[in-house]
Amino acid sequence: MYPPPRKDFIALNVGDPHCHTYNNGKHRRQSCWRKWKQLSRLQRSLLLFLLALLLLLALLSFSSITEQWTGLSDKDWLELNEGLNMVPPGLKPVPRPAEVKAPAPVAGPQLEPAEGPQDLMEPRGPNVHVLARPPTKRKPFLNKKAPPSSQKDGNASDTVGDAKQNHDVVREEAGEEEEEEKEKKIVSWRGAMIEAEQATELPPSANEKEAVEPHAPANPASAVPEQVPTGATDRLEAVRDAFRHAWKAYREYAWGHDELKPISKSFSEWFGLGLTLIDSLDTMWILGLKEEFAEARSWVEKELSFDKNVDVNLFETTIRILGGLLSCYHLTGDQLFLDKAKDLGSRLMPAFKTPSKIPFSDVNIGKGTAHPPRWTSDSTLAEVTSIQLEFRELSHLTQDPQYQDAANEVMRLVHKLPGKHDGLVPMFINTNSGQFSHKGVFTLGARADSYYEYLLKQWIQGGKTEDDLLEDYLQAIEGVKKHLVRQTGPGRLTFVGELSHNRFNPKMDHLVCFLPGTLALGVHNGLPEDHMDLAVQLTETCHQMYRRMETGLSPEIAHFNLQAIEGQDVIVKPADRHNLLRPETVESLFYMYRFTKDAKYRDWGWDILQSFNKYTKVSGGGYTSINNVRDPANPGPRDKMESFFLGETLKYLYLLFSDDPELLSLDKYVFNTEAHPLPIWPSPPK
Repeated sequence: MYPPPRKDFIALNVGDPHCHTYNNGKHRRQSCWRKWKQLSRLQRSLLLFLLALLLLLALLSFSSITEQWTGLSDKDWLELNEGLNMVPPGLKPVPRPAEVKAPAPVAGPQLEPAEGPQDLMEPRGPNVHVLARPPTKRKPFLNKKAPPSSQKDGNASDTVGDAKQNHDVVREEAGEEEEEEKEKKIVSWRGAMIEAEQATELPPSANEKEAVEPHAPANPASAVPEQVPTGATDRLEAVRDAFRHAWKAYREYAWGHDELKPISKSFSEWFGLGLTLIDSLDTMWILGLKEEFAEARSWVEKELSFDKNVDVNLFETTIRILGGLLSCYHLTGDQLFLDKAKDLGSRLMPAFKTPSKIPFSDVNIGKGTAHPPRWTSDSTLAEVTSIQLEFRELSHLTQDPQYQDAANEVMRLVHKLPGKHDGLVPMFINTNSGQFSHKGVFTLGARADSYYEYLLKQWIQGGKTEDDLLEDYLQAIEGVKKHLVRQTGPGRLTFVGELSHNRFNPKMDHLVCFLPGTLALGVHNGLPEDHMDLAVQLTETCHQMYRRMETGLSPEIAHFNLQAIEGQDVIVKPADRHNLLRPETVESLFYMYRFTKDAKYRDWGWDILQSFNKYTKVSGGGYTSINNVRDPANPGPRDKMESFFLGETLKYLYLLFSDDPELLSLDKYVFNTEAHPLPIWPSPPK
């Protein structure tokens, strides 16, 4: 036998309190990986497919369950939990049908009782949305220049220093966003001073959501249908009430300033000349609001001064302020308004001191200097050709020919310029050379629209004696019909598009809706009858731009479907869904009703007013532009009431509903592009 083997080593266990217990998990992981690698490629692919299939089935099951539960209505939830006496999260208990009463309008922070005579206005049903005031902790802003009857103790004086203090207080209360507002502002067309971030649709803030959210009745089926007034008197009073509601907020929060910000109860400045107040003067006179007019006249007499070191836009200042003052002089005979108009007109004349006689866009009315925009030496064609009615009228009243001579020279230059396309004109003109610039782009929208309007209206104003104006107008309308008029594929809606270097773009600004009224006015003054056919078709399209939107309000820009297939005629891009309370459609409705007496145009205008009241009316006073005409649940208030809402939109609505054809007869007055009526001159003896 062999002896037992000898052990030539010693086993020694050494313990280290700082060492961790040995773990062979790493080796196990490596072992699993080896086993996985040992499988064939087919086996591995089959296992992965099964795992993916299981994951997909799990996701589908989860989605189905979620839809099933979230899709339950309030009634389903109540039935589901009836035996448990439970209410699902996020829902409030709903009373049983026997307990539900017919909802009535509630006066409170979210819904305001209707103003004016109760027998003239229908009760506001719960289905009418009124923009609510956002919750705020700060005290209501008291304007530095509020009328004496509305001022309270402690108001600042009218000094410049106190004005700056009050403005700083408002900016501090509004926060950093308000402080950056001036830097973000850009100028869009016809009143278009908008914030840059509002150029596209933005997600609403919490305050905006609350401000625009409607108060639905507890039981929508039990809501009482709104009583729609059908009589002209009822509708006229509805317009007066709308004006009073807007004026109340302007008077309290923005008195003497350019524009009201109704949500924040403050104001914004453009030129610092009381833009909304002056733009609204003749509207108040026409609507018979004599007390409001007298108070505003007092401000013009005591506070309005043009001796200010401020740059103003020649076009906007002319059509709104100069036109408004001249109009008030003719309506009232008050010399105050003519004196103010003469002062302003003389301060605007430096704009015409250019090498080409084409005026600069901006004038400093305090220093007597003028200049083009900082980024170009061009002026917008519509701006330099849509000041003639006002400057001609100023010369007619003062017997000073300088105003009319300067304005007429611009029209003579444009009349003989090369670069037109069958009467259509480019959008820009150079103030140095006097030639068209950016040629090849033709539109009846922004930057060109009122050129065509003023061709006809100057011809009418001057007694139909200026043949060059009539020739340019008729040629332009033929160019529009030849190059810009198209019909949609699905519904055969007639619209006016744009032409860019011979390429047609089916895009139409809401601004183009001035054209049907202008065409009808031309026919009324003896121009071809086929212009009225086009006017009727375009008015229908402008109406559809309102009717086919969920809020009943038109977008700023619409695109049209040219494809001969079923689909939508009107297409609205997200960046174009805002509504600025513009007047062009109701302007054309006014002309069309005056000339045809077709009651449908009144009904369409009434629908628009109802939509303004439903989606833009602010409960504390005023109306606001909105961001999204396609979202009735949250239209997104922009906190801005343009001056033309009072100066044009409500004025044209009132004239549309009036039964008096002699109220600003279209045989005696011609309206400027801001709806200020100026008299037609008598024809010279032959």
